[in-house]
Amino acid sequence: MWIADNWKDYEVIDCSGGEKLERWGRYVLLRPDPQVIWDTPRTDSRWKKLNAHYHRSRQGGGNWEFFDLPQQWTIHYRSLTYRLKPFHFKHTGIFPEQAVNWDWISDKIRQAKRPVKVLNLFAYTGGATLAAAAAGAEVTHVDASKGMVTWAKENAAATGLGSAKIRWIVDDCTKFAEREIRRGNTYDAVIMDPPSYGRGPKGEIWKIEDSIYPFIQTCMRLLSRSPLFVLINSYTTGLQPAVLAYMLGCVLKHQGGTIDAQEIGLPVSCSGLVLPCGASARWEADA
Repeated sequence: MWIADNWKDYEVIDCSGGEKLERWGRYVLLRPDPQVIWDTPRTDSRWKKLNAHYHRSRQGGGNWEFFDLPQQWTIHYRSLTYRLKPFHFKHTGIFPEQAVNWDWISDKIRQAKRPVKVLNLFAYTGGATLAAAAAGAEVTHVDASKGMVTWAKENAAATGLGSAKIRWIVDDCTKFAEREIRRGNTYDAVIMDPPSYGRGPKGEIWKIEDSIYPFIQTCMRLLSRSPLFVLINSYTTGLQPAVLAYMLGCVLKHQGGTIDAQEIGLPVSCSGLVLPCGASARWEADA
């Protein structure tokens, strides 16, 4: 498992009874987590000193209960700054377990010692975009949600990357990739974090079980003649690390290089366990 264990401003304090107790900077949040199917004593005092609690509804979705939480606050990861705010379906604006991939992205770009063009698809609020840009890459950030792209721009500005070489695109990722192929544009690295289900800005429907493999095939046509890496993230049940690795292997077998895939996770302070949070697959070119 790849573990995001270099955080200072974020911590999974404890997990029990379908919920995880987290510290985001100076604020303590309690949110549901489907992986937490065990029930252990809640001994840490912060279980009773919450700033906010997201309650899951039996009908689906849920709602926040606020005690003492600002509408927006910031946390830092290394040199990166992220603006957080509670919004629908329990999210805060970043997935902290992805920090283990941000470190890998940064290392790969810096070690290349050459200009690197990165395409980040389903790029959300820009976690990977900021990591790549801070390492010196030129980044194209694509997401179908205008609000998410605006949020990513705010994170870039807060990090001091407001003038970095980042191209911000609001578009359906599949259609954007297809147009880039027709334009003859290529990238040295491709990052993607496809949702289980989604809609593009013009109502385009994305179902991951139907769309992911042809989408990967399309995107691999955008790799340059000297590609550096490919990273795929998944939070979809059934898309295990091995499945992600097999798909990458099928479409990149002519490229050589190496493929590795693992669960990604976060350390839990009270128990010493690691909470699994999703899966990632990485392809990297031979040195």
